[in-house]
Amino acid sequence: MIQAMADAMEENRKQLTKLDSKIGDGDHGNNMHRGFQAALEKLEEADPGSPADVLKAVSMALISKVGGAAGPLYGTAFLRASTSLSGKYEVTPDDAAEALEAALGGIKQRGKAELEDKTIVDALHPAVEAAKDAADGDVAGLLRAAADAAQKGAEATIPLVARKGRASYLGERSAGHQDPGATSTYLLLDAAARSLEASS
Repeated sequence: MIQAMADAMEENRKQLTKLDSKIGDGDHGNNMHRGFQAALEKLEEADPGSPADVLKAVSMALISKVGGAAGPLYGTAFLRASTSLSGKYEVTPDDAAEALEAALGGIKQRGKAELEDKTIVDALHPAVEAAKDAADGDVAGLLRAAADAAQKGAEATIPLVARKGRASYLGERSAGHQDPGATSTYLLLDAAARSLEASS
């Protein structure tokens, strides 16, 4: 799953950078790509023994390698998800939904963002709600429902005026552009879903 996420960040690096160049520093694609390459290297060294260990290793790599706001935010998200799965070696749909909700809580606490602030939250919040609704199926289906909701949430950021982050400095000029963080959130969830769909 982490390999699929890293691949998605590599494949979409230019798209994310283009989005970020409109309303941010123009480095989101490169930062996310670098962070997930570092995560893969850390996983090879660490040889994690559980899903929680995997997520914690990814968290540490993202915090240390990803610049801007994305590193601390995604790092916190993966760390909270890791804590939520602590001691579990099989991840049930309920566990997966709880891990996503924990990730959202971490991002909201760290970034002080709410819905419609034009941030990662706009993609992850609907993803969490969709995941909870899909928790009676399997984890692959749950992640697909979360990814689809995140995609709609990311697209819904286009008309919004940013109230948090670098884009908020633009005021009204931030409207008309899709938020890069919300977009990378969708891409990561989509990659996670595809990795499980391929193996099931």
